Parts: sequence; structure tokens; C-alpha cells
Amino acid sequence: MKVTEHIKASTGSTLFSLEIIPPKKGDSIDSLFAHIDPLMEFKPPFIDVTYHREEFVYKNRENGLLEKKTIRKRPGTVGICAAIKNRYNVDPVPHIICGGFTKEETENALIDLNFLGIDNVLVLRGDSIAEEKTFRPEPDGNAYAIDLVDQVMGMNEAKYLDEELQNAVPTSFCIGVAGYPEKHFEAPNLKSDLKYLKQKVDRGAEYIVTQMFFENSKYFEFADKCREAGINVPIIPGLKPITTKSHMTALPSIFHIDIPDDLYNEIEKCKDNKAVKEVGIEWGIQQSRELMEKGVPVLHYYSMGKSDSVYRIAKALF
Repeated sequence: MKVTEHIKASTGSTLFSLEIIPPKKGDSIDSLFAHIDPLMEFKPPFIDVTYHREEFVYKNRENGLLEKKTIRKRPGTVGICAAIKNRYNVDPVPHIICGGFTKEETENALIDLNFLGIDNVLVLRGDSIAEEKTFRPEPDGNAYAIDLVDQVMGMNEAKYLDEELQNAVPTSFCIGVAGYPEKHFEAPNLKSDLKYLKQKVDRGAEYIVTQMFFENSKYFEFADKCREAGINVPIIPGLKPITTKSHMTALPSIFHIDIPDDLYNEIEKCKDNKAVKEVGIEWGIQQSRELMEKGVPVLHYYSMGKSDSVYRIAKALF
């Protein structure tokens, strides 16, 4: 089923979902199953699987020169989606990104996903690599998430890169896109950010998943502004439990978000990360409960391979 169909079938009840990351190359998928297994108690109708772009390493050669090598530390998104569908009978939502992929590679991945009976994709531009100050697409790659929307919608209309294909069969992907309650860090302001978000919806995106946030007022204000702008698709809030003190600096730095004063002050009082984790769980429960009371369609948790905090939050709510 499509994400939008799951939301419609819930008849107003808030659903539980999560996002996972593939294991590092060489690790077993069993570690991922051990993370997902406890969370199946809350009947997630879909599970997001992130996609990771290439990284570069430099190795010394015998002649003293450096050799640049490309690696992918976390391959396996398509295979993990198939495994989730097979093991749990849950709809996987693979992320499709611009960075590191040509349009042909993207098309081939979408063909594989379609063959597997996967109905949903979340399309994202993705981040720049560490060596780049700004994002640079691959030659003959997609530059923006809206380009991915166009490519997926093209395939949904049986339009492939090879224009000479005869009697091509259309795909039927439900497309999700990202939203930023505190605006994308590259956008000059929220108004311009919403303009581009609406363009993606107008071109075929059917739902939005937000960047993490820790103050619900930011989500509610964002949702209101989306509706004022004519964006009327479901807006799914993305949530992440705080588990370590380092999150206080790492999350704002990486994701360009604010930590509310009340949360920051409580974590500052903690003597160790065990105490921080408890604060994060309690904050997550209260934050999630308010969102549920306001009727959000789904609570989507960025679990990042650690299920304990998400499990305890969900246990208190579902």
C-alpha cells in the first residue's frame, strides 16, 4: 500500500513509523532486525530506509602519490527494503537521493524497486560530501529533489530515459518529500522554502515528512503556513529522542535546528548520558502526546539503529 493509503485507512488515528539506516558494509543485517523486531509491537505500516551517497578516501601509492578511491559505507538500501517486506510484511519506503547518482542509476534503482512491488519512495537532494563546500550533482544526475519528483512522475507515466522504448509499462510510486519547520539551511527564508516545497507537491509529491524538531510550535506554525500556501498533502512530523549530551551541539550543527531552552536546561543538569537518555524519553513522550492530541497522521521516529528510546516512547503512547 501507499503511505497515503495507510493514512486514509487509519480513519484519523495517528500511526507509528520509523526510519532506519543500512548497516555498514561488512555488518550483518541481523543487527538491523534486532533493532526493528521490538518496534513491530506498534504495528508500523511503513518503514523508511535511508540511502547513502559515495564517500572518498585517499590512499598512498608506491610512487608517493595519493590515489582517490570511491567507497559506499552503507550500501544495501534496495536489498534491505526487500528484506523488510519479506520478513515483516510492512511497506518499506526507500530514500532516493540526487548526490552520487546519475539519472540512469536512479532509473535502474526505481526499476528494481518496482519489480519488488515497492509502492513508495521518499525523494531528497541529499547532502554534499565532506570535500565539497556546496552540493554538486553528478554529471547527468539530478540537481534538486524536484528533479527526482519529475523523474519518478515520468516513470509513473511510462516515460523512461530511453525515449525509443515501445509499450513501456508505467510505475505507480507514491512520492514523499522533506519539509523543514525551521526552514532548509540554504533557503533565505521560510517563505521561499515553502515556494519550492509547493512546486514539488504540484509536480506530484503526495506527502511530506519533516526534519526533526523539538518544539511542537514550530511544526504547527509550519503546517499552518503550508496550508496558507496551498499545500494540502499530509505533513508527517519527524521526531528523534535525545540520548547523549553531545546531541546538544551535534544536532544543531548538522541539522540546523534549535534546542528549546527547557530541554537544554534539563539536559545540562544531567550527570551522565544515562540521565540524558531519560530526559530525552520523557521529552519525546510529551512531545509525541501533544502531536497525537492535535491529530497528526503519523509519528515518524528517526531511530538511527537504536530502538530502546523509541520503544519506550511508543509504549507510552500506542
